[in-house]
Parts: sequence; C-alpha cells; structure tokens
Amino acid sequence: MNKQRILLVDDHEVVRLGLKTLLERHSQFEVVGEASTAREAIEMVDRLEPEVVVMDIRLPGKSGIEACEEIVKKHPDTKVIMLTSYAEDEMLFSAIRAGASGYVLKQIGSDDLVKALEAIARGEALLDPAVTQRVFQEVRRAVKEEEASAFAHLSQQEKHVLLLVSEGKTNREIAKALYLGEGTVRNYVSSVLSKLGVNNRAEAAAYAVEHNLREHLSS
Repeated sequence: MNKQRILLVDDHEVVRLGLKTLLERHSQFEVVGEASTAREAIEMVDRLEPEVVVMDIRLPGKSGIEACEEIVKKHPDTKVIMLTSYAEDEMLFSAIRAGASGYVLKQIGSDDLVKALEAIARGEALLDPAVTQRVFQEVRRAVKEEEASAFAHLSQQEKHVLLLVSEGKTNREIAKALYLGEGTVRNYVSSVLSKLGVNNRAEAAAYAVEHNLREHLSS
C-alpha cells in the first residue's frame, strides 16, 4: 500500500513534533518534511511533492491561507488541510476560497485527524464539525443574496406584476388585483420583460420561479 506523503507546516516545533509522532504511529502515513513558514512550505512542496500539506493558518510573514492558494495553483493534485486554533468565520471562508481541501481545529482528537487525512486521500473535502454549520449558513445567505439581486433592478410594483405573471394571470386579472388600468399593466409587463432580458411571459414566469421571487417580495 502506498503511503500518504505529508508535509507539516507550523511555526511551533512542539506542534510539528506532536503531529509527526502521531502520524508515524500509522503505517499509511509518511511525514516527508516540516516547515515553519509559508515560504519554506511552498519551496518544500516544489521539491518534495507531498500529497497532503497540513498547515497552520497563522504563520510568520505570509499566512497559511496565502501559501495554500499558491500551492494549490502550482500543484493542483496536492491537498491542503488548514489546521488552526481559531474558528473564525473569515479565516474559514478565506481558506475555502484559497482551495483548501480541509479545515480542522487543533483541538481535534488524534483519531479524528487520522480520519480526516484518510478522507482527504479519498478525494473528499472535510470541515471540522465545529464550523460546518457556519458554512451552511453562509451558503444559504449567499444564495438568498443572489436571488434577491436577480430582482434588484425591478421596482416593487414590477415585482408584484411579475409575481402575478408567474401565476398565469392575464393583464386584465393583474389590473384588477393591483387596481391598475390594463394599459398600465401592459407597460409594466413590457418593462419587466425588458429588464429581465426575456422574450415572453413564459420566460419571465420561469425566471421568477427559478429565483424564488415570492420569498423576496415585500407585501
């Protein structure tokens, strides 16, 4: 069985020693090098070509996140696990954007760290359970923001008109529901189609449903 080649990056020698001692108890791992700075880590990845880099986020000089981004760009097959004492949202999302395959807290148990490395070897992404919920919250928030921005260029009245169009209402029915004249409704519908860049009412209705208009429409 091929061993998983691992590079350890932390500016504290005691931490590196502890990680190395732990990993060397398991025959599937081989610690091929240690680095104390981001620059050393980048140079050692170039030279040693490890399969996994276990790297602290807070490093002297260039951060672990910056090093992660550079490593992943130059060596797309190398996986980086960010190991940190901090469960800070901005660090977490910065690490994900930088291409990290995993994000675990230093408080992780030894067995869980081994499982994390095994998961990374299988090509899985991994987040510490302590931060997973926050990622889902951020993803949901980003989706809602994207949906809301899909209608940002429509006036409130145009949104109401679009909602009724998506429900299959005719201009006459929309006019009655919103206490408007049919000519005014026709103008609104024309404006909505133009702003959304769609060709007809059916496409406008599909757009409204796809972007969950109802959830973003104030009463």
